[in-house]
Amino acid sequence: METIGKYRVVRELGKGATATVYLCEDSEHHRQVAIKLVRFGADANAMSRRLKKLFQTEGGIARRLDHPNIVAVYEGVVEDTFAYLAMEYVEGFALDQYTRIDRLLPLNRVIGIIFKCCLALDHAYHQGVIHRDIKPANIMVMAGDEPKIADFGLALNISKDIDRDSTFIMGVGSPAYMSPEQIKGYPLNQKTDLYSLGVVLFQLLTGRLPFRANNQATLIYKIINTDPPLLTGINPNLPEGLNAILRKALEKDLYNRYKNGAEFAKDLAAVRYQILTEDETEQDEERFETLRKLEFFTEFENIELWEILRVSVWRELAAGVTIIEEGQENRVFGLLVRGLAEVSVAGRLLCRLEAGEVIGEVTYLHPTDCRRHATVVTLEPSLFLELNASALELASDELRERMNKALTAKMITRMRAANQIAASLGAPVRRSGTASAPDKVNAPGDLGGGLDLAPM
Repeated sequence: METIGKYRVVRELGKGATATVYLCEDSEHHRQVAIKLVRFGADANAMSRRLKKLFQTEGGIARRLDHPNIVAVYEGVVEDTFAYLAMEYVEGFALDQYTRIDRLLPLNRVIGIIFKCCLALDHAYHQGVIHRDIKPANIMVMAGDEPKIADFGLALNISKDIDRDSTFIMGVGSPAYMSPEQIKGYPLNQKTDLYSLGVVLFQLLTGRLPFRANNQATLIYKIINTDPPLLTGINPNLPEGLNAILRKALEKDLYNRYKNGAEFAKDLAAVRYQILTEDETEQDEERFETLRKLEFFTEFENIELWEILRVSVWRELAAGVTIIEEGQENRVFGLLVRGLAEVSVAGRLLCRLEAGEVIGEVTYLHPTDCRRHATVVTLEPSLFLELNASALELASDELRERMNKALTAKMITRMRAANQIAASLGAPVRRSGTASAPDKVNAPGDLGGGLDLAPM
């Protein structure tokens, strides 16, 4: 195609199930625009009629919205065989590129982007518009982290009578981001968009959705009936104040959810002082390379290492700090990334652990006993990668399986080493003309919570 209406086509930007988006030149206003074009079938079937209605809705509603964080719509044209929208061309990226655990944006950038989206949705509501399909793919981000909410094709004009408004289509939206009331087909207000934005915020911070399931029926059940996990339970490095914000944004009871975008934005602003402004991306990359060099993580996929970075806490420890103490009850374990630690049982030295060794994995793997049977103390300044069982339980199935295999392999290696030590202390095997059982040698039962019997 060379032209679409009065616009000269430069190139295709993307193609979806129903529409194609082109970059075009608007010579009249000396600017580049994005043209969303859809072609209808030769016959006026139900799908064609629905697409026409959606385009009329998006064109009519979006032109009423004038906000720096909402994609501007300049013109909408609907003909018998095609329709197009001329929109502001946003040169940037969509947020769905940064929802994977190995590609998350720094915390301060996420909070700033969602803060502005809250205000944009507040503006839309005051114009009588509910988006109904807030998701990462519909939020574009320009230079300077300026978000632009796009695609108001499914928007609801709440200034009309919903019962008579044919733009109200049951079940529109993306199920994973839909509010409980939207799934149930209840009347909607601005709080449904704030719920969806809360889901987006949760995903941008953790690399996963608050509700996950293998099929849509189970997903819908969880959205309606279960509570989302704590944010800091998945990523302990996040500010504690974000837990209350996400809890309120994802509240099933409309009365207790944020009543408007301004209120949501105000609470986000209140926790911004807790956010480090340093370049967290560079720090993450350095830590990723550190983990990649450790023998324990040899078989881990890159994406699994990125997930570990999100669910772990890096602790700088001075000499003489107790990492694990006999009699404690918890399921924390981890790796000694740097330094030296001493393991003892009942006040007796068992072994010393160097960098790269696992600490406390037996209690993590034991199905019922979370009591510690050894004490571990640092002998010099050390760096400890701390993992909590509750955080891993919320991680991906792939990471948990990989971690369990690696820990089991480590335990077997240590058990074999323990057997060698026990055998070196045992009596020689008796050999005679008839087979007889050797003297029984009691192998150590709990070797420091599964800790390595390294040379002391």
